[in-house]
Amino acid sequence: MTTSSHGSGLSDGDIALVDYFRAHQQVVIDSGEALAPAAQAAGRAIIESLTRGGKIICFGNGGSATQASHLAGELVGRFRRARRPFPAVSLASDGGTMTCIGNDFGYPDLFARQMEAFAKEGDVAIGLTTSGKSENVVRALEVARKRGLVTIALTGAAGLTGGTADHLIAVPSEDTAHIQEIHLMVLHAWCMAIDNVFVGERASTPGKAIG
Repeated sequence: MTTSSHGSGLSDGDIALVDYFRAHQQVVIDSGEALAPAAQAAGRAIIESLTRGGKIICFGNGGSATQASHLAGELVGRFRRARRPFPAVSLASDGGTMTCIGNDFGYPDLFARQMEAFAKEGDVAIGLTTSGKSENVVRALEVARKRGLVTIALTGAAGLTGGTADHLIAVPSEDTAHIQEIHLMVLHAWCMAIDNVFVGERASTPGKAIG
């Protein structure tokens, strides 16, 4: 093992890993204090929508797109415990639809066009953008608001630029990786809350929570 300039006997790679984990821990601590009220309110809105038969519409770009797909998969499938499936879609999952809209209407309308097709009052729209500046996410949230959806935006410290959301979850960090990590933790916390509410229902009537 090569001794680093830190004099600890750790390699530079080991130092980078430890430093990264420590930075992650600090963002987690800061986020727990800053995000709890907004994240909990958004989670209640999601559960209320599912209880009434609404669906969850998720979207984002790049890493945020994969997280949107992950949330939709957890809702249609399951998180930790078996329960009935819930309607959820990721607007970033269909390559044919995305390239059609991008080619014919432009990338800024990538999610807004799909929102016009799929959204109905009572649904929840969840947009993820680490920068808070993704035009296609902002436009889709605006369409969702006009259609009567509850809107949730997950961003970094800068918040949402050029748009608004009913629930803004702005991670107190400017580091893209750490922002994405906290976004994923919030999504998982929502999945845990959904499990707590719906697991063990005595019936599986869509749109109605029983028990």
